[in-house]
Amino acid sequence: MTIEFTVFKGSSDGTIREGVCKRDVLKHDSVLVQITHSGVCGTDVHYKTTDMALGHEGAGLVEAIGPDVKILKKGDRVGWGYQQDSCGNCRQCETGWETMCPERKMYANANLDQGSFGTHAVWREAFLFKIPDELTSEDAAPLMCGGSTVFNALHVAEVRSTARVGIVGVGGLGHLAIQFAAKMGCQVIVFSGTDSKKKEALELGATEFYATKGLKELKLEKPIDNLIVTTSSQPDWKLFLEVMAPSGVISPISVDSNDLKIPYMPLILNGLRIQGGIVSPRQLHRDMLEFAAIHQIKPVKMTFPMTLEGVKESLKTLEEGKMRYRGVLVAEK
Repeated sequence: MTIEFTVFKGSSDGTIREGVCKRDVLKHDSVLVQITHSGVCGTDVHYKTTDMALGHEGAGLVEAIGPDVKILKKGDRVGWGYQQDSCGNCRQCETGWETMCPERKMYANANLDQGSFGTHAVWREAFLFKIPDELTSEDAAPLMCGGSTVFNALHVAEVRSTARVGIVGVGGLGHLAIQFAAKMGCQVIVFSGTDSKKKEALELGATEFYATKGLKELKLEKPIDNLIVTTSSQPDWKLFLEVMAPSGVISPISVDSNDLKIPYMPLILNGLRIQGGIVSPRQLHRDMLEFAAIHQIKPVKMTFPMTLEGVKESLKTLEEGKMRYRGVLVAEK
């Protein structure tokens, strides 16, 4: 029996189109998920000019399972994110870092005929995540990539509860980073261009806020141990290097196609570390969802219908910089 479902795709001219994805009968540990919600991520905008199904922050209900599925059952709420598969046998996979697997399958380089913008998707059980009861699917969907990316950055940088964590940008990633760092017990220092988001940043958990537009120097009470950069382009590195504590860690987690250009001497003289990273590996992703559920970390979001027009409007809102702060597509009942 062939499974058919609707997807929403990019195209060479950037027009969003409706398409059909087909899958054979469910085999091995495959799971058919009825999509109820999808986050809308900046990465989706990058691929709207590619002939592929869009979306990678999915949440939905298990509709059917393959013969080798061991844990999930029909009706379970599940989500998935940027990574879809890995080899399972390399050093990275066997040490819990399958995100670095040389044969990893990620959004936009595998399974291009399906995504989270659509009615259904078929994924391996091993790369699906049960959504905790304390989180709605609408809130959980943006955490599948946005929350996962932020949580991974905090983890690999070995952020401690006593750390002063600087966050550059209050947007789709930044507003989640503020909440996670604050709930970890950190002092959270937020940097944004203007004061327009100050009140909201403080409500989300920031302890200090600085508007940086036009500044040549930052004057802080104490230096910063960790700096998480969430803006769509690189900041003025000189401005921030001067307020980093010795042995501090800088985590750039947004996407910028330009080369990293950073003052060299402050980096080596102060023993600073620039830590790259992508989304969380699976166990850390599960930890992230559990942490978010316990501490009620939720995205500030705007919702759109899971229709062709809804997808177009959500991407347009994101491209125009009008999204506050994560878009969520909601399937019509």
